[in-house]
Amino acid sequence: MKAAELTAIGPASDVVRCVEVAEPGKPGPGELRVELTACSINPADLLLIEGGYANVPETPCPVGIEGAGIVTAVGEGVTAFVPGDKVMSLNRTNWTQQLLLTEAQVIRMPAEIDLEQAAMLKVNAATSLLMLRDYVTLAAGDWVIQDAANSGVGVNLIRLARADGIRTVNVVRRPELIEPLIAIGADVVLLDGDDLAARVAEATDGADIKLAIDAVAGPIVERLGDCLGDGGVVVNYGLLSGEPCQLRADQVVFKDIRLMGFWLAKKMPAMSRDEVEALYGELATRVVDGTLSVPVTARYPLEDVSKAMAHAGTYGRDGKVLLRPNG
Repeated sequence: MKAAELTAIGPASDVVRCVEVAEPGKPGPGELRVELTACSINPADLLLIEGGYANVPETPCPVGIEGAGIVTAVGEGVTAFVPGDKVMSLNRTNWTQQLLLTEAQVIRMPAEIDLEQAAMLKVNAATSLLMLRDYVTLAAGDWVIQDAANSGVGVNLIRLARADGIRTVNVVRRPELIEPLIAIGADVVLLDGDDLAARVAEATDGADIKLAIDAVAGPIVERLGDCLGDGGVVVNYGLLSGEPCQLRADQVVFKDIRLMGFWLAKKMPAMSRDEVEALYGELATRVVDGTLSVPVTARYPLEDVSKAMAHAGTYGRDGKVLLRPNG
C-alpha cells in the first residue's frame, strides 16, 4: 500500500516521498477501515513540512491534515457507520491509500457529496465559518473585510457570507483575481495598497466595518486596522508574509482595535462531539446545496507527491492541489 512520508524537515518537494507501507488489515473493535478518495494540500501542511508550524514533527512520519473517502469495513461494536458510507477524516495523517480510524476520528458525509469537496471541508471551510461567527456578531447587510481573498479560506468566506447576506470587501494582490471573485459573490474586490482604507470607505459608503480576517500578517494588518470602525477586531489565521502582525498604538488605544488569533487545531479540542458534527454537517449541507465549492487546479497520484508539493507551493495558483491516493 502506498503512503506519503515526510523524510526530513525541509523544502516540501524534496522531503515528501511516496513509500510502501503495510496495509491496515481488518478493523478492530470500534474501528473503521477507510479508503481515501481525495486529500487536499494546505499551506498548513507545507508549513509543518518545512518547519514553520506550531510544532516540528519527528521524522520520518506520515503527513496530511485533510482527507475524505469511503468506509470499506467496520469492526465489532461499530453501529453508526457501514461499508459504503462517505466520511471525512479528523485524523492528521491522511495522505495514504487506506487508514484504520475510530468512530470519533470520522464525520459522516451525505451520500450525494463530492468527496473532493469533502476533502477540503475540515480546515478551510470550518475556519471560514468559525471566524465569521465567533468574534463579532454580524447581521445581514454588515460588512467584513479580508485579505488573501483568493485563498481556500477566502473563497469559502465569500460564499458563506453571501449566503447569509453579509457583504465582503476582498483584498488581493493581482488584478486578474478581481473578476473571478466577483463572479462567486464578492461585493467589493480591491488591490492592496497604501490608500486601501480610503478606497474601502468609498466602495462601502463609509460602512462601520467591525471584522477583518487576515492570513498574511505583516504591514497589511495595519492597513486592515485602518479600514475598521471603533472596537473592530482583526482575526489573524495565517503566516503568509512570515512577518509579525503590525498595529499602530493609535489604532489600539484610540480606536480600540483588537488583534486575535485563530487556530483550528486549538479550537477543535474544546468542542464537543455534537458541536463538531453540527459544524461539519452544516458545511457538508452547504456543499451539497451549492453554496460552497472550491476550485481544484490539479490532481496527483501519491507516486507524484513531490510534484504535487511543488505545485501546491507555487505562487498564483487558481485552485487547490489534491492528492488522489487511489486513482
